[in-house]
Amino acid sequence: MNPMQEVIIDKVVLNIGVGQAGDRLNKAAKVTTLLTKKKPVFTTGKKTVREFNTRKGLTIGVKVTLRGDEASEFLKRAFFAKGNKIPIYSFDKQGNAYFGIPDYTEFEGLKYDPEIGIFGMDIAIVFKRRGGYRVARRKINQRSLPSKIRVSKEESLEYLKKNFGVSTVG
Repeated sequence: MNPMQEVIIDKVVLNIGVGQAGDRLNKAAKVTTLLTKKKPVFTTGKKTVREFNTRKGLTIGVKVTLRGDEASEFLKRAFFAKGNKIPIYSFDKQGNAYFGIPDYTEFEGLKYDPEIGIFGMDIAIVFKRRGGYRVARRKINQRSLPSKIRVSKEESLEYLKKNFGVSTVG
């Protein structure tokens, strides 16, 4: 097999959506720093939703993007918290995986802190081929991505089984 066709993890994104600015948002930032040892980026609302009491431009969450070895180390801990199982519906057509963890205390070595409270999080795993997606992102002669470069659901599932020992449920 061509080494440029090998499937790898592009990035892992940890996201905590709070829905409001203020003290809870700062506590969510503290949780992401605790889990990843990285400074989080604050996210803003894209549109106004009256039912959720959010406005466009209001800071409503935090996220951290991990790449390389940091991403792999974090995923090992996250899969351990999930019991090394991931639902089959967590994968999309592009081969990316998304799953949630209901409480940060499920991570090994973390205890409940009454000062922080309970925070759940969403984790997104983005896969790519070692050759990359330059064809779709370059400035000159940009083209749509050919199907042989795209990562399929089965390939990303196989990658997680082989490298992390994750099994699928459902």
